[in-house]
Amino acid sequence: MKKYSARQIAGFIVPSVIGILLFMIPIYVAGGWTSVNGVPTFVPEGTTLTVNGEEVVGSGSWTIAVKVLADIIGMLLADFLPLLCAIIVTVSAVLGLASLGKPSFITSYPIVDKTFTATPVWAVIRTIGAVFIWIAYFKVGLDDNGEIVSPLGYISAGNAGGFVLGDLLTVLVIIFLLAGLLLPLLLDFGLLEFVGALLTKVMRPLFKIPGRAAVDCITSWIGDGTLGVMLTVNQYEGGYYSAREASIVSTTFSAVSITFSIVVLAQVGLMDYFGVYYLLICLVGIVCALILPRIPPLSLKKDTYLVQGKAMPDSLPEGYSSSVQYGLSLAVQRVDEHRGIVQFLENGVKNAAGMWFGVMPVVMCIGTLALMLANNTPVFDYLGMPFMPLLDLLQVPQAAEVSKTMIVGFTDMFTPSVIAAEAVTSDMSRFIVAVISVTQLIYLSEVGGLILGSKIPVNLLELFLLFLERTIISLLIVAPLAHLIF
Repeated sequence: MKKYSARQIAGFIVPSVIGILLFMIPIYVAGGWTSVNGVPTFVPEGTTLTVNGEEVVGSGSWTIAVKVLADIIGMLLADFLPLLCAIIVTVSAVLGLASLGKPSFITSYPIVDKTFTATPVWAVIRTIGAVFIWIAYFKVGLDDNGEIVSPLGYISAGNAGGFVLGDLLTVLVIIFLLAGLLLPLLLDFGLLEFVGALLTKVMRPLFKIPGRAAVDCITSWIGDGTLGVMLTVNQYEGGYYSAREASIVSTTFSAVSITFSIVVLAQVGLMDYFGVYYLLICLVGIVCALILPRIPPLSLKKDTYLVQGKAMPDSLPEGYSSSVQYGLSLAVQRVDEHRGIVQFLENGVKNAAGMWFGVMPVVMCIGTLALMLANNTPVFDYLGMPFMPLLDLLQVPQAAEVSKTMIVGFTDMFTPSVIAAEAVTSDMSRFIVAVISVTQLIYLSEVGGLILGSKIPVNLLELFLLFLERTIISLLIVAPLAHLIF
């Protein structure tokens, strides 16, 4: 076995362990944070603190380290966050529209180009998001009591755009920043390569995809689904995946990241259940990954390649006696290629910018539209009706309200939890919605849009069929287990 220096081993292990501790290990916080005159103050569990005439009781909860940091920073910047969100969404819209003309001040800089270049459809969505966010910021159409007094009030209402801006984006903006800056700890120092090599022997027989896909899958689960799709597109266009394999990986393993999952669970107020919540997400994800490649539409895809002769064998390369040995060599190679703190910061800024300027405008646009429709029209009542018999059969509380969230997840992952936070009072039902909104996976605002814009051969109808299949499978697993949890 090849010998590696202490520097090489430490370069792999130290940042990877720090990343795991920050993003993947649940921790129990024996108390809660509150803001006293703009200063974050910790209230120990079981104690009471009077703030502005109101009693704040410290209560413990399970969370992860990144979320604790986000809460503290959010309290420090609470008064500025809505304006910051409005500025971010506006910049995204302006530069997204400008990118349609392919100006040199965008195309000449890779990070700027990747962050702001948009198709006409996405540029329009970003622009609508910018219009909505300023209407919500200035509370246009609302009186001093928050009551609607003009048509624009339906956009800025507290259960529509006002809710998305004040309760969702102000949380996302901090989490996206921290996640973006710190995710390179998981992505850039060999952890994915090492774990991917260990999983080589299980990927083909279980999921009908090559062993190298483990890296894409883990990147999605740990990092971000969009990053997983980008990796998959790269592998497909390079000839390493067939059309069938690329379709399976992009639609089955491009999972919502841990960070996104935290936001969803926090949105419905159930962070105490994070441990069992994420275990359920993993369970449903694995079951879907076992079933979906074996049924249409994925089972009908062909094993054709864009580039011939690049597909790698599933066995270990010559010279390696074990998966651990091979994985360690890949991890050390990644460490040796790393350019240090400059590359770390560059990748962190790139991640954060992508989430800020790419995701937030879409959430503002689609989230506001969906909430307006959900609160003022029967659209989602009708779309969710086909799920009513299944929800009743599974004895899901408030089945009528839960059914509204089933289809809306196809447009955006956050919207089901936003609707549930507004309309569903049962903790069990909120928990079910939170899990399913993550395991549905194929939402057009990100993963679905990326797939449709790539060369991967999956069309809109096939995406919707896969979305329905994932929703039904998720319900059949999550609902019975939720009865045991609650």
